[in-house]
Amino acid sequence: MSLSYWEIKSWLTNVDYTIVGSGIVGLNCALQLKKNNPKARVLVLERGVLPQGASTKNAGFACFGSVSEILDDLKSHTEDEVFNLVRKRKEGLDLLRHNLSDTNIDYKQYGGYELFNNNDQELYEICLLKKDYVNSLLDPIFQEPVYSLQPNHFKFKSIKSNYIYNQFEGQINTGKMMEALLFKVQSKGIKILNNITVENYLETNTQVEIQTNHFTFKTKKLCIATNGFAKQLLNEAVKPARAQVLITKPIKGLHIKGTFHLDEGYYYFRNIDNRILLGGGRNLDFAGEETTVMAETDLIQNKLEKLLKTTILPSTSFEIEHRWSGVMGVGNQKKPIVKQISNHVFCGVRLGGMGVAIGSSVGIDLANLVG
Repeated sequence: MSLSYWEIKSWLTNVDYTIVGSGIVGLNCALQLKKNNPKARVLVLERGVLPQGASTKNAGFACFGSVSEILDDLKSHTEDEVFNLVRKRKEGLDLLRHNLSDTNIDYKQYGGYELFNNNDQELYEICLLKKDYVNSLLDPIFQEPVYSLQPNHFKFKSIKSNYIYNQFEGQINTGKMMEALLFKVQSKGIKILNNITVENYLETNTQVEIQTNHFTFKTKKLCIATNGFAKQLLNEAVKPARAQVLITKPIKGLHIKGTFHLDEGYYYFRNIDNRILLGGGRNLDFAGEETTVMAETDLIQNKLEKLLKTTILPSTSFEIEHRWSGVMGVGNQKKPIVKQISNHVFCGVRLGGMGVAIGSSVGIDLANLVG
């Protein structure tokens, strides 16, 4: 790309901070950097027309973990680590709601439900047995029991007669959230350039030279907030995890309301605009879904449709209107990676599928680490 003098002077000269990724983390990082340094020139680079990873492609769950997910985390984390993970998720959701307002993100606290297949007897019994223990563990955060039992009043098929209900779980409109966040960022004079892929960077004693698919420029500090795409620029313990989603056409008289988790959270669905949004199935092909390619597969999409027909909407006719995928950043640990890579390079990645919950706080932590 041949740039004009005006383009170079206005967008790519005297850049103090460059952030790679315009998702929840990147935009919150930009806002906090501008708050910390009001006169700084802050530039955000985004590879897609819209945020390319998961920020505009997720299911819009304002959640912090089901009982089975928390019990699974306790297999590889200490009680204190799991407590702090949930606390950070709760604080992050509170921060998101405070910064953007419930109206602007269309926040609804309909509650969350964990469902168990009839053939998941062992998992079901363990979760029932450990429910009070998990409530006790999380009591200092919520000051009252989080999880309780509710009967199957939504009439789902082939599942246990009781759900484990989470009264604090909510849902948001992801598109509205990102619209509000983008508007706030741009109102602060922060520049965003889309369709820009960072291919490499070279650090010197005083700055970082950034090479993109269109141009090369220099910045004083570089922040990498690409989460599932982090491996392309960093050597950190984070790998991509694609999540496939579908949504139905509007369903007249839809009675389902809330956010729902099935099979240890590998499947998840919710109501939105009289539709059912359903995602998951990564556990059908872990290796195949460890990719940054935005695409859908017959294996997973067929499973999602079958789940709709046999379990979620067994007595209701429906049509699929749209399908898509997003890319998360995961690893062996659930704690996000917020660290200084070198003198002038920093990162905030590995959100572990909890970007809505912790993206705001990770972005702020990243900015405060930079200074």
